[in-house]
Amino acid sequence: MLLAVAGCTETATPNPDGGSNGTSIVLADRDEPVTLNPLLGYGAQGVSKIYDGLVEHRQDGSLRPQLAADLPEPAADGLSWTVRLRGDVKFTDGSAFGAEDVVATYTAALRSPVKDRFGTLKAVEQVDPSTVRFALNQQHAAFPHLLVLGVLPSEQANPDGQPVGTGPYRVTDWKKGDRLLLTANDGYFDGAPKIKKVTIVFVTDDNQRAGRMQDGEFDGTVLPPKIAEPFSGRSNLLVRYHRSADYRAVALPAAHPVTGNAAIRLALNYATNRQGMIDSLLDGRGTVAYTPVPDALAEEFDPTAKFRFDKAEATRRLDEGGWVPGADGIRVREGVPARFTLMYPLGDALRADLAAAFAADAKAVGVDVQLAGLSWEAIRPRVGQDALLAGEGSPFDPDLMLYDLRGQGGPAADAALENGRKLIDPAQRAVAYKLFQQAFVAAPSMVVLVFPEHAYVMRDSWNGYQPVVDPNSYGALAWGPWWNLDKWEPK
Repeated sequence: MLLAVAGCTETATPNPDGGSNGTSIVLADRDEPVTLNPLLGYGAQGVSKIYDGLVEHRQDGSLRPQLAADLPEPAADGLSWTVRLRGDVKFTDGSAFGAEDVVATYTAALRSPVKDRFGTLKAVEQVDPSTVRFALNQQHAAFPHLLVLGVLPSEQANPDGQPVGTGPYRVTDWKKGDRLLLTANDGYFDGAPKIKKVTIVFVTDDNQRAGRMQDGEFDGTVLPPKIAEPFSGRSNLLVRYHRSADYRAVALPAAHPVTGNAAIRLALNYATNRQGMIDSLLDGRGTVAYTPVPDALAEEFDPTAKFRFDKAEATRRLDEGGWVPGADGIRVREGVPARFTLMYPLGDALRADLAAAFAADAKAVGVDVQLAGLSWEAIRPRVGQDALLAGEGSPFDPDLMLYDLRGQGGPAADAALENGRKLIDPAQRAVAYKLFQQAFVAAPSMVVLVFPEHAYVMRDSWNGYQPVVDPNSYGALAWGPWWNLDKWEPK
């Protein structure tokens, strides 16, 4: 039925509620993937529905083998990792999975748009038909977390390859700009999914998704907390909130004459009322954030690395930095007004609200923030030129989300990130990341605002839901309530 509907029209939505036996589900997502190819960035944080990695993350964030038979084994010098492979896996095109597919996928990754993620990987080699070895150019304690990359058949291991994986679902149809249809892989080595058909409808605007969920078009969707809350108490619907490591921050370009100024950066961190944002914009569903490190990373998190909400301190920092009040109330330094543009993606109600609240706090201390709601297509060419209400974060290992911040703060922060990557001992790594947080609050490269809870509305028709701490990648095809959808079953 779903195939027939999808084939007849670009806009009709399949019937939700799992049909007569709960074997289908219709989900609405905010963001449509640009690609379904892991070599182009799809499923970077490990949940994709279509592919498996050598390892996967458990509910608690730890690693477990997936296509691997065991967890990766490091060499004594930490410069290589050896992985033994399962022998009972096939791709959805019927071909057998083996070491040659792993070698082809990771070799292609080193030449693809995801190559920066694998900057420490020198080469991958086949030791024997069921074993591969990853050679590194330096020690990298978090390297096993990168092995969640979806493995492609060797003949598809290129940026133009078809979406063929070993995962619990296969792609049946993709009408770009509208929906994606997945069908269960009944030969899945980890057990055939009980939900046989998954339809993901892409609706960018938060309010539109809420309205269509209200009208009964979907079995589940993701919404900002304030928009999700009215669904509480409705018959046969559940509202679930997930803690997240997914920070929202105002990224301040270093090359900009205002946002790159140290006094401006510090002042804005003191001027921002983070708790007020959580109370008024998130209905209390979130955690204040001062650095990119979430409290979900309990060993590495430093609760003392913070900014107090203090407008007087913000004013003092601006005065000391030479930013004097102008006739219109906007501060000026050497003829340059304290003014910059803050971009946010259209349709993202939470980012729009956070941007407006941040601009109001900045205006109160004499910094003029001009808001610009734009499409992602318009935002991308301007990243690094204008400020951006950004989102990023991971609950799995601090290296995964912090290492790319090198060069944006001071030398102490960069040194801590290098040590956090190279050190093997967990206690020493924890010290390195706490030093990073202290260096960050001394010389911030952005204004980190909040770790919002992610809110989901779903029909109460299945068993199998397991809450997780979400990373930045969440929704119908990633982390969130449907991360383990292949293990759900009808009630």
